[in-house]
Order: sequence, then C-alpha cells, then structure tokens
Amino acid sequence: MSARSIYDRPLRRPRQEVSLSSFAFLFSEFIQYSQKRIQTIPELEEKLREAGERVGVRVLELCTLRERATKRETRILGILSFITTVVWRSLFGRQAEALEKSAETDDEYMISEREPLFVKSISVPKDLGHLSCASFTAGIVKGVLDHSGFPARVTAHHVPTDAQPLRTTILVKFDEDVMERERSLA
Repeated sequence: MSARSIYDRPLRRPRQEVSLSSFAFLFSEFIQYSQKRIQTIPELEEKLREAGERVGVRVLELCTLRERATKRETRILGILSFITTVVWRSLFGRQAEALEKSAETDDEYMISEREPLFVKSISVPKDLGHLSCASFTAGIVKGVLDHSGFPARVTAHHVPTDAQPLRTTILVKFDEDVMERERSLA
C-alpha cells in the first residue's frame, strides 16, 4: 500500500548499467530535438554543453555523497583527478584515458579519450560534418568544475590519429582567479 518514493531509496545502491543502445537512442533524440531549434553547428554544440553542465552539477552532488567526501578539493590537480577517476567511473564505468597539463600555458589541462561514449554511439550526418557530440562531456566537466569553485572554459576537440580515429580531447582553461588561488596555495 505504501509506495516507495525516490527519497526512500538509499544513495549507495549497486551500480545499474544502462544499455548502450538505449542511451544512444535517447542521446540522438536529444540532438535531433535541439537541432530543430538552432541555426548553426556552434549553436547546437552550445546546447549540448549547456545540457552537460546541468548533468555535471547533479553528478558532482551524487559522486560526493556516494564517495562520502569529507573535504572539498582546493587544488587544481585534486579536482581534475576527482573528475578523471570518480566522475568518469560513475558516468562511463572506467577512468579517463589521460590527464595532461599543457606545455605552453599553466592554466590549460587536457583530458583525453580514445573512444568517448558520446562520439562512439552517434553517427553525425554529412551536413553536420564538424559537430562535436563530445561537447556534452565538456559541459559535464564544466558543471563539475564551476560548482566545485574552479570556474573554467571547457571545450571538446576531435583529434583523430591513424590508430585512434575517434580520439577526443577535453580542453580545460581555468580562470585567472583560480590560477591566483593555486599560486597562493603552493
């Protein structure tokens, strides 16, 4: 007689997998829905990034509750490590392939993936040739960073190689305030 609400369920429940085909269908429908309301490819990528940001905020809350994190990350490497391990594992079932610091500037970091889920599961039509579906992932990373106190500009770039044709890099460029805080903590 008493129906269990979402508030009655435990936060630490076993991991439930979503089938890749169901996810791909839902994601492609979201792209088609968004595509009808925009004029250019950059606008569509911005829609994907905005949707990803909203997901990122919720994923951050869920991951910190499930991990029972007792301290907030205050350093850049700490939060990026949290994203590439805990958040990535929660979303994709594994850690990110690589986390690299830019050789040219101190405020840029790159998260690399050989076969990102959002790129692998969607085939982009020829008329949308340069659409990067990984903008959704970039939005998730931005949502986590912004709501953790690390405002940054986050973009997704398709960087194919012969061995890895789907290789994608998420470029994170931190705001100057974050870099000043990092220097003061060093």
